[in-house]
Amino acid sequence: MNAVTGFEHVPTTTLADVVGRAQVMDIGLRPLWSPPPRVAGPAFTVRCAPGDNLMLHAAIYRAAPGSVLVVETGGDVDYALAGGNVCAIAQRRGIVALVVDGVIRDLAEVRELGFPVFARGIIPVPGVKKAVEPLNTPVRCGGVTVHPGDIVVADEEGVAVTPGARQEEVLRAARAALAKEADETLDAWEAAHRARVDRLLADNGFED
Repeated sequence: MNAVTGFEHVPTTTLADVVGRAQVMDIGLRPLWSPPPRVAGPAFTVRCAPGDNLMLHAAIYRAAPGSVLVVETGGDVDYALAGGNVCAIAQRRGIVALVVDGVIRDLAEVRELGFPVFARGIIPVPGVKKAVEPLNTPVRCGGVTVHPGDIVVADEEGVAVTPGARQEEVLRAARAALAKEADETLDAWEAAHRARVDRLLADNGFED
């Protein structure tokens, strides 16, 4: 079974419940155009030196179709890592999304392409191309350590990362949670929710 299949149908809210806070990127990484499609795929990881975008530009020719490019930048938000042409080539080569702990430029072009980019923002200033870094090694993006092949799911709620070794387990748990939610009426949810809240209040000494 290819465990990647199916993740595109799982919201990041459900994944967050399963994988926990440590696997969800911080709120600074947002879709740069709205509404973005939900995307899912194995991470192809990239590390760029601050102010330098060489390795991201190299990665678009090396990542397999279906990949999500996940980019560590050393916290740089002063120089754009990519623009419209780079995103167009990435899309042409089958890369499904770009998740960047930094900024890009040419947003109008990217939006017109319909290429999903999750990043900290935009800036018109391009980076340089000098620093060589290894590709497809563990990176830190949005506060989450991402390994090559981890499953990245991104939508309007945020970006969640499922460790490669947990793909099948997490997908099973997420599907079960979604099935339970689909079968539960709002009245049933309200009754269970109120009972739980009242029990927690009572356990902690609250009195009406």
